[in-house]
Amino acid sequence: MAAIALMAAVTLATRLGGAAVMRHIPNSAPVERFLEAMASSVIAALVVTVVAQGGLREAVAVILAGLVMLAAKNALAAMVVAMIAAASWTALAGG
Repeated sequence: MAAIALMAAVTLATRLGGAAVMRHIPNSAPVERFLEAMASSVIAALVVTVVAQGGLREAVAVILAGLVMLAAKNALAAMVVAMIAAASWTALAGG
């Protein structure tokens, strides 16, 4: 429980600190591009970490999600396909 409270406090401090810092930075096209790229970079880092620590099941799920995202341009559909693929793999192959 203490770990969750600590993580929540750090998250809150990061969000409030980021907002305080960004008040002093002028809004410009380069800043906007940086902020948009930052969100994608964080998601990519999380996905790569899961794949690196996981195995073939995770890699296949991520590849399928990527293919669905490219074809359908729908993040929810991509996530659902990846979850179904990983769950099916676990159910059929046992992990």
